[in-house]
Amino acid sequence: MQEMPENPQPQRRVVGLADPAGGVLVGALSADGNEVSVLAGLEEFWGDPAHYLALEPTGSALPASEVTFVPPVLPGARVICIGLNYLKHVAEGSYAGDGVPPYPTLFARWPASLSVGGAGIPVPVDEDGLDWEGEVVAYVGATLVDASPEDALAAVVGYSTFNDVTSRRAQKLTSQWILGKNGDSSGPLGPIVPASEVGDLRDGLRVLTRVNGETVQEGRTDEMVYTVGDTLSLISRTFTLRPGDLLATGTPSGVGYSRTPPWLLQPGDTVEVEVERLGTLTNHVVDGSARHA
Repeated sequence: MQEMPENPQPQRRVVGLADPAGGVLVGALSADGNEVSVLAGLEEFWGDPAHYLALEPTGSALPASEVTFVPPVLPGARVICIGLNYLKHVAEGSYAGDGVPPYPTLFARWPASLSVGGAGIPVPVDEDGLDWEGEVVAYVGATLVDASPEDALAAVVGYSTFNDVTSRRAQKLTSQWILGKNGDSSGPLGPIVPASEVGDLRDGLRVLTRVNGETVQEGRTDEMVYTVGDTLSLISRTFTLRPGDLLATGTPSGVGYSRTPPWLLQPGDTVEVEVERLGTLTNHVVDGSARHA
């Protein structure tokens, strides 16, 4: 029997690409990643994401080298993030003495902070560097109002690898985390993989982060304190979740600021996040002056 690779490439990977005529298109990558076939416009895709995630491309394919990839995220999407969702990560940080609260710590990103694999991540001028946070993002595919955890989980249509890159100095200036979590191009996303290919995160998918080839984070998604279904259900009891909204599920232990001495990403560094069944997301850190170029 042929041995399967430890982290096989997903069969379906869906990406966003800039439309030369304006706006954003959504397409499917070929198995080798060298071509992309357009599936729909961004608004059309999120009008029926389950349909388009299962749709076989019929049009002509474009060379991936000739398109500009962008996040397949609606401008009005809510990007909700869980903080402190792995016990070992809680224990390594400044909140270790507070214990595990009964409800998740939630914060928000704006879609403008998101980017894609291959994009540079600039270090803001007041930061000594940036911190890595490899994790998984879940995409909501149906409207959720006062949903049960079971219905909320069933509404998830796909997942992506994500790096919740953090400006630690800005994050700690105030009691709220939004400033440090919304740096320009600080949230790279991998392609969307259909939920049917990924399965249940409670099965324990491996999450790895590497900096310049060295593994700095290693965890499994069954170590999460707050599950996707429970968290989306909780959110839906306060505000309506809509197709295209995202939930970033938190990061394992091994972040840079908690090390002695602290280790932060510097211009020239390469950071990779690899998630089982989702693939590997690779980005390079650049000088903050790139924001003005």
